[in-house]
Amino acid sequence: MRRLRTTAAVLEASDDSLVRWAAQALSSGGAAWEHNGAVAVHAPHLARRRRLVLAGPAEGVASLLAAHGRGVELRPLMERPLALEVAEVMPSPWVEDTPFGWMDRSGTLDRPAEACWLASPDDVETLLRVANPASWAWPGEEGVRRWAGVHVDSTLVATAAEAWSSADVGFIMGVAVHPSHTGKGLGRRVCQFVASNLLSRYGTCALFVDEDNAPAIALYRGLGFTYRDVTTLLPAG
Repeated sequence: MRRLRTTAAVLEASDDSLVRWAAQALSSGGAAWEHNGAVAVHAPHLARRRRLVLAGPAEGVASLLAAHGRGVELRPLMERPLALEVAEVMPSPWVEDTPFGWMDRSGTLDRPAEACWLASPDDVETLLRVANPASWAWPGEEGVRRWAGVHVDSTLVATAAEAWSSADVGFIMGVAVHPSHTGKGLGRRVCQFVASNLLSRYGTCALFVDEDNAPAIALYRGLGFTYRDVTTLLPAG
């Protein structure tokens, strides 16, 4: 089992966008390892969770999970098909937590004129309280970098944030559209604006989405994102 001591070493060991995103943790107290072609990145504070992100062949992932996958509130995260395969070969029982989706894309994307980066996030919290109170990103939170929005008659009615981006994977969080303005394509516009900017800056853009949120998945697919089932695998008991 080989310790990967730099972000560059992680990127050299894996081209998986989920691992590349997690590699940012090596500059903020994280750690990474490689074993038999598999990679694990321990990210102590990444999108509100203490995560262990894993990718690669199941045998190597299982060894990395056995060595580094236990700890208080640690969330071992990987593709769901891989998790189910790994669970079969673990010497002690592990169980799947609630699955969700990872969506990403590369390339370029046209930038809509109706959205813009907000000079101040002062109105964002009010909108989130109404439109997305369960948002994973809030103004002023560590790792949340900037907010974009769409205004109607000077009122902020749609928003999305860049949050927890890595060196080469920009990340979208905090998407919300005011209930009185849904069905007008405003969510698509603000997401397209943020994604276009992040693609230009980082080369890849990604996000999390609930697996049962069909409208959101359809919106992101319409913007060229692809969907992968991901999940966390936790020790039984």
